[in-house]
Amino acid sequence: MAATPAEASMDDNGLVTIQSAHSAADTLSRLEKVLKAKGVHVFARIDHAAAAAEVGLKLRPTVVLIFGDPRAGTGLMQADQRVGLDLPLKTLIWEDEGGHAFVTYNDPRWIARRHGLAGPAAETAGKLAAGLEGLVGAAVGGQTLP
Repeated sequence: MAATPAEASMDDNGLVTIQSAHSAADTLSRLEKVLKAKGVHVFARIDHAAAAAEVGLKLRPTVVLIFGDPRAGTGLMQADQRVGLDLPLKTLIWEDEGGHAFVTYNDPRWIARRHGLAGPAAETAGKLAAGLEGLVGAAVGGQTLP
């Protein structure tokens, strides 16, 4: 059973990891569908496994999806432009040796702490974190997407 965002693990470096109820490929597809439905722009998809295969190396499914919405991230960069190193947001969709799929991402609240953001910017990061949890939760969960 996949973890809910509330059950997700977060380590000291701000990484949140949630197990998916779906394959890595299906999780990626579902996340892209959810982002599109919410009007979030997908900037890039980086398929590390495909790149490894091009040079004769093997790697389990490992894809980075880079996405964002200037309405959400610009306020953080207005508070400290160096936040631009951590934006747009990105998720890593990957498969472990047992064939289980996971989504890992940087918690926006951790990004805010990393850059010393407070006040309205920290509040924005909290809202961004809640939104990201919902998007990823929809992608990894067992529910049918519209």
